[in-house]
Amino acid sequence: MIVIMNPKCKDESIKEVKDYVEALGLKTHLSQGETFCIVGLIGDTSKIDEDKMIAIGEVDKVLKVGEPYKKANRLVKPENSIIDVLGNKIGGKNLAIMAGPCSVESEEQIVEIAKKVKESGANFLRGGAFKPRTSPYSFQGLEKEGLRLLEVAKKETGLPIVTEIMATEDLNDFVDRVDVIQVGARNMQNFHLLKELGKTKTPILLKRGLSSTIEEWIMSAEYIMAGGNENVILCERGIRTFETYTRNTLDLSAIPVVKRLTHLPVIVDPSHATGKNWLVEPLAKSAVIAGADGLMIEVHNNPAKALCDGAQSIKPEEFSKIMDKIKVLAQVEGRDIEGI
Repeated sequence: MIVIMNPKCKDESIKEVKDYVEALGLKTHLSQGETFCIVGLIGDTSKIDEDKMIAIGEVDKVLKVGEPYKKANRLVKPENSIIDVLGNKIGGKNLAIMAGPCSVESEEQIVEIAKKVKESGANFLRGGAFKPRTSPYSFQGLEKEGLRLLEVAKKETGLPIVTEIMATEDLNDFVDRVDVIQVGARNMQNFHLLKELGKTKTPILLKRGLSSTIEEWIMSAEYIMAGGNENVILCERGIRTFETYTRNTLDLSAIPVVKRLTHLPVIVDPSHATGKNWLVEPLAKSAVIAGADGLMIEVHNNPAKALCDGAQSIKPEEFSKIMDKIKVLAQVEGRDIEGI
């Protein structure tokens, strides 16, 4: 349920609404801009007497929200959320570019790639330190040493770090050392982890699950937001379908759908979506045209010898060529790539 108030209402009126609602045991979420003022109600709204609510001064109307997600709902917050990470913005008219290797392999590798992707226009460095793998015999990442090497690359380039968390016991390390904490597709419904991430203030990049519906994906974001952390970025990375030619099927329609339903920024990972490096460019461009707020692209200096996902990684020089085209698209679409 949401309470729509006069856009120019007084603070006293907002307080009166909040006091009435909170006295009934519900929580409130205020969203206020130049042209709107909305109080979201979270909890058992059957206790609310709509007539009494409307009788409060400067309340225009009371609407019931049908969707189970409240904090992520665009009805509660009409304007787009913009997440600021060390001055780099994700959402709104901004286009975030996250690039780097699937796995951190060495200091030389990650620093070299970080410098090259920044030179081409990336404003975030992605790299896996902890790697979820289908086989227990596959390379699992350098773990905490990988975090240290990402910090070295950040010091060299100034690029904020984006990397995936696997377990709650590593949360303190991630909060202290990582700028954007990624939740991978396999952990999208690890609700215990999501609740713990909700207690932090660090931006969370939430990837869509392998076979998750859009509502399930948004509800996972709601877990984080309900805990108090509203700095959530959604990431479409392809879903599992009957098609086997590509690694996954990129759901481009999810971009406008999610942006219609929620105020959260959504980025696209064309690398994991396809598993084929030659498909990264056309799908990256398509994602920008569809309205994505950013891209996450795997870049490796030697894909043939990559310890993880070499087939979907592109070389730095290929990334540079793709970025030249993305910059043109961004200009046409009226978008801004930080620092370009």
